[in-house]
Amino acid sequence: MSNGIEYIAGEDMPVPGGPYSPAVVWGGMIYVSGLLAVNPDGKEVAGDIREETMVILRNLKKLLEAAGSGLEKVLAVTVYIRDINDLSAFNEVYEEFFAPPYPSRSAAGVSLPGRFQVELSALACR
Repeated sequence: MSNGIEYIAGEDMPVPGGPYSPAVVWGGMIYVSGLLAVNPDGKEVAGDIREETMVILRNLKKLLEAAGSGLEKVLAVTVYIRDINDLSAFNEVYEEFFAPPYPSRSAAGVSLPGRFQVELSALACR
């Protein structure tokens, strides 16, 4: 902890591939960095939108729990998706993790690194 800021990595989580923290807590808010489909052993799960989404949302759940929160306290989600036409397939998995009332959400079609199909970032409270 530094200046009231808490840095969260979470147990059984992949090590970040760059100079960033997986999640940062400040003032009761949890800011989750963009998550890609990477298993705890560092192996990438790239190619199938449903499988990637499942890995990402499991990792999100682990990070939030490590920060003293949970999926039910997610306020906002940003989804970056390689092919926006895959959004309905993404939603099928997303709805297994989130129930109404849903967090606010934005989705954008973007270029992603490697073969990844989706990236997700979130804002939650404790």
